[in-house]
Amino acid sequence: MMGMALDPPYLFPDYSSTVLRSPGKALVMPPPGYVESTGPVFGTGDVRETDSDLTLHGVGEPIGERLIVHGRVTDTLGRPLAGTLLELWQANAAGRYVHKLDAHPAPLDPNFTGAGRCLTDADGNYRFVTIKPGPYPWRNHDNAWRPAHLHFSLFGQAFTQRLVTQMYFPGDPLFFQDPIFNSIRDEAARKRLIATYDHSATMQEWATGYRFDIVLDGATATPFEGQL
Repeated sequence: MMGMALDPPYLFPDYSSTVLRSPGKALVMPPPGYVESTGPVFGTGDVRETDSDLTLHGVGEPIGERLIVHGRVTDTLGRPLAGTLLELWQANAAGRYVHKLDAHPAPLDPNFTGAGRCLTDADGNYRFVTIKPGPYPWRNHDNAWRPAHLHFSLFGQAFTQRLVTQMYFPGDPLFFQDPIFNSIRDEAARKRLIATYDHSATMQEWATGYRFDIVLDGATATPFEGQL
């Protein structure tokens, strides 16, 4: 397991929801069984090429700053993880999710659902086209706002193997008051959740590029939700 300073704890009182939903007892991992070894896995037939472009699924162009987000998924030794399913979900440019529980007074975009997916290639690379999400208010503390972020989910070799993390943008002024970001107590680990602007991935007159590499273990691992 990774060090306590790397991943956010289940219980972090500044993030008020964890007080009620964090487990009170140690995690018990049963041995892998028949379901894990024979359950569904994802292949190239399950993911369409257009699933990774979140700007294509409306009747028109979504509103907002168009982004290209790309990177590489590796293990602790730098070996690429090919065929890994990545799912991405996010708020729209106004900071609102397409979800019945998100009812704060910001507009929905009929041309943006905020969800996509892709499989890493043979070298562990992935690429999404999307819209930069806006910050949004939440009721965790007084005048609380989440920094702009993307959610990433990674599936392993079985359906039960899943890791979730968040990607942030450089220079966000809301980092200082966000308990989710700051629940990662190691500063170097927090910085690994911040993407870097990538001019080589930026396309002239069309989209800016960001790089976000994901490392699954070791001293330079990406922090994930729900780790001990």
